[in-house]
Amino acid sequence: MTSPSTVPPVPPEALREETGVSVAPQTTTLKHAFARYEAIRERLPAMPDRGPPVRMENLLDTAERFDAYLFDSFGVLNVGDTAIPGAAQCLSALRAMGKPFCVLTNAASYTGEAALAKYRRMGLDVRRGEVVSSRDIAFRHLDALAPGIAWAAISAEGDGFEDTDARLLDLLDRDEAWSAAEGFMFLSSARWNERLQDRLVAELSARPRPLVVANPDLVAPREDGLTLEPGWWCHDIQDRTTVRPHFFGKPYAAAFELAAERLGPGRIAMVGDTLHTDILGGAAAGCGTILVTRHGILAGSNADEAITRSGIVPDVVIPSI
Repeated sequence: MTSPSTVPPVPPEALREETGVSVAPQTTTLKHAFARYEAIRERLPAMPDRGPPVRMENLLDTAERFDAYLFDSFGVLNVGDTAIPGAAQCLSALRAMGKPFCVLTNAASYTGEAALAKYRRMGLDVRRGEVVSSRDIAFRHLDALAPGIAWAAISAEGDGFEDTDARLLDLLDRDEAWSAAEGFMFLSSARWNERLQDRLVAELSARPRPLVVANPDLVAPREDGLTLEPGWWCHDIQDRTTVRPHFFGKPYAAAFELAAERLGPGRIAMVGDTLHTDILGGAAAGCGTILVTRHGILAGSNADEAITRSGIVPDVVIPSI
């Protein structure tokens, strides 16, 4: 099996605790994130053929091309807890034009209600039926994967599980959860590090169990850099064990199927900042795609070079919405 050590997670070397156990930093660079996405490319959906992208100034310039929009959140509508300038006005304009939209987010550490409250705090007019979360999608599929089992969740501190009927317990809250778990669910990497990762790899190597990943992102743009997300750790698990994770969220089909149900028929555009999740997933699902370059994962980099290197070609490129 191939080790992801060939694609270093972060320069410089990982930090070390006083015990000498390495702990992965919470941020990485675009160079390493892009390399890791390319290293796992065969695990992602195939990219359909596309012509060269069209350049436009903002999202409203695309309104004649599309009937409805799917928005990524991080890097498109907000960076961390801060709304991107113009995002609120763009959503209001689309609503006034009668253009339906949904936020299709891989942020799985929030319940739908918590995500909605966050958008409202940022001044974004988003309503409950307009939020499609990878968390919701993963919860919908648990019974089909392994009905009735006890899941140990890797989650953010204080995350509750009242939004699912599945049996979930916090893996990091009780040590006995490691052995009691009949399956594992990765919702958030906020409390995760290399020492815990090695322990989970050992658990799954000794006794393979289902692993559900409710956030397939490798990284996410925040105010202080690109944070390592659940997808980063779970592709590492796939490299190092016989377990094949079940991924829910962009770029995988179930996320786009649910979002399309919400929007109804018409020409749908996926608006995102990440080639390997938003643009690849949207194109594979038959959506138009719009790449935003100024605020997200490609901020400050050469987007044209990234498109050429990856072969993931959006229909439209805009600096910001």
